[in-house]
Amino acid sequence: MQIVTGLGSRAVPGLALTGAGALLCLLLERLPLLQAWSFGALTLAIGLGMVLGHVPWLQGAGATRWAAGVQLAKGPVLRAGIVLYGLRLSVQDITALGWGAVALDVFILSSTVALAWALGRYVFKLEPRSALLIGAGSAICGAAAVLATAPVAQARERDVGVAVATVVVFGTLSMFLYPWLAGVLWPATAHSSPGYGVYVGATVHEVAQVVVAASAIGGQAAHTAVITKMLRVLLLAPFLLILSWWLGRGAPADGGRGRITIPWFALGFVAVVLLHPGLPPPLVRLGVLLDQGLLTMAMLALGMGIQWQALRCAGIRPLWLAGALWLWLLGAGAVLTRWGWPG
Repeated sequence: MQIVTGLGSRAVPGLALTGAGALLCLLLERLPLLQAWSFGALTLAIGLGMVLGHVPWLQGAGATRWAAGVQLAKGPVLRAGIVLYGLRLSVQDITALGWGAVALDVFILSSTVALAWALGRYVFKLEPRSALLIGAGSAICGAAAVLATAPVAQARERDVGVAVATVVVFGTLSMFLYPWLAGVLWPATAHSSPGYGVYVGATVHEVAQVVVAASAIGGQAAHTAVITKMLRVLLLAPFLLILSWWLGRGAPADGGRGRITIPWFALGFVAVVLLHPGLPPPLVRLGVLLDQGLLTMAMLALGMGIQWQALRCAGIRPLWLAGALWLWLLGAGAVLTRWGWPG
């Protein structure tokens, strides 16, 4: 209903702008060069949005023409995209690898977010919401997790941009480093051992980056990696619910919000995951395409609100935090999957 009521004449220009930009990004991501570097539509969209945000005729008094639609893309459109993200996995995916992989993903997520909070606040002196976004992007599913966490953490647009940038930087490094690690940790057996696939799926940031890093070894590793990654994506919903409770448990004077805000879109995400197996395949494919469009629109709209000056003010500390989390994922994931995971 919120989306429908927002589709008035004031929202049409902004929605048309973000929709056209999203379509362009979805087409560009198919270029071989961008596919090789795993520059997906979400990454391209935030970059394009940042460029559009500095175009003179989109700023100042002219910005009011686009404001309603852009705001809609950052709100209800984003939440709808997170709900439809559940079409990418099902309960059957959980049973494919067993509960050991689920436990591994739960540990990776919880330890990475906790480390992000501790290091972000007490070592790198970042604002809590910035540390949470970087932690969520590293621990769960990259840019999509950053987008989903932002409204719950009440994060600013510049914090979103910085967090997504860290996902791009360290996810790209992972694509090149992980295939080499396969030969070190699983010599002569990486192509057949499920351990490497679990390692990639449990620790690499983006789904596209997981595919690139695992496919370099073989199809079986890529299959295992994608399923493990989808299990991490499924954990997005309980993470958001727990985060909302945690942020709202204290009084505002103590850093809390004084109330718990239930992210209903997270519950919708779970509902779609549960309903997914009973849906016709053509409907699922259509829903995934729609989801890609909605999330890309939302990312472009968020990028339009990010100013270069704001990113410069963020400094090097967010990158240091993301780098520390990346090293944690590399090390802890390697130990657990090579010597701890039963596969």
